[in-house]
Amino acid sequence: MAEDEKVVMEEDAVEESEEPQDPLLVLAEHRYAMQAPLFSADEKKEAKEKLMKLIKESDMTPYYKYICDLMGWEKDESLAKKMEEANVKKVKELETALEDAKKNRGETEVRDAEVAIAKHYGIIGDKKVAMEKLEEVLESTVGTGQKIDLVFVIIRLAMSFNDIQVVKKYVTMAKDLVEKGGDWERRNLLKVYEATYLVRIRDFKEASELFIDSVATFTCTAIYSYETMVFYTVITAMISLDRISLRQKIVRSPEILQVVQDMPAAQTLIQSLYKCKYAELFKVLVEISTMMKKDRYLAPHCGWWLREMRIVAYSQFLCSYRSVTLSSMATTFGVSIEFLDKELARFIAAGRLNCKVDAVNLVIETNRPDAKNSQYSEIITKGDHLLSRIQKLSIELT
Repeated sequence: MAEDEKVVMEEDAVEESEEPQDPLLVLAEHRYAMQAPLFSADEKKEAKEKLMKLIKESDMTPYYKYICDLMGWEKDESLAKKMEEANVKKVKELETALEDAKKNRGETEVRDAEVAIAKHYGIIGDKKVAMEKLEEVLESTVGTGQKIDLVFVIIRLAMSFNDIQVVKKYVTMAKDLVEKGGDWERRNLLKVYEATYLVRIRDFKEASELFIDSVATFTCTAIYSYETMVFYTVITAMISLDRISLRQKIVRSPEILQVVQDMPAAQTLIQSLYKCKYAELFKVLVEISTMMKKDRYLAPHCGWWLREMRIVAYSQFLCSYRSVTLSSMATTFGVSIEFLDKELARFIAAGRLNCKVDAVNLVIETNRPDAKNSQYSEIITKGDHLLSRIQKLSIELT
């Protein structure tokens, strides 16, 4: 066999082994595309067509009613009736299989039949019933691995309906279960589930650590693709890692470099910050912001991330100087002096940049904190608090 044919066959085998993205999460992406203002009319139309195709293929009557109410669409009663009849027939088949398992088979088969019923309600988009059925099966399940798998199904269901509180509850439960006996693969899957939750609550630092740990072992294609995960890794890491860590974990990561080759904006983002090409960085931030606004997980944090990214760039630039003129810095970043002056004033007032601006001479003077002095002050302050508490305790005892 030729070497090229062997490589192709190996790649095909890998693709076949990948779990497809959860249909409800696919629908959530289409739903977001229809609602987000940044998508064009053609993109919204395409998203609606894809969404309706999935709904019809899986006879998703509850989800169809939900999306019609959400989007203000007029319901097609004949379509709803047809899908409802298919739902009733399917549920009857699954319940018959469950009764047969209870009468003629063992506990494993009974549980499998119960899981099939619970998953069916998830497939048709009936969140309420699916949650109830999944929680019932979860409560009766003994095996730790099986419990974790069910928890992952619940997390995906909650993610598809943007129910953050349910996601939080079951991510916490999954962490407890993994500590009790989760295998290597499930531990890696949990990292991606937890990182995704952390992105939703804007904890990019913790999320970046989990994403970076998952880059070489990613198998969580039920949530999103590997390429999407790498993009999330870059976005979260850029504002969370110091320069040395960024070089080790992002700039020189072979896995990340391989993927970002097909993401010119992400590649430019990484290289422009690392190589101190700040004008390039500010230009690519516009393209990155568009990509973020089209992503339902990142969109709510786009404005905040852009501010944090600019602070990272300003801090990195200023750490090389004791003083620098506003005009020189503005030229380096490709912005006007007026814009830069307002930006720096805002971030200095918020305590995010360690510098001050001489408005008369238009010079920026850095005042980097002395680490030893700050540690000394912290020890003195804590010592004072401790002495005060000891004195109060001695007074009470006497």
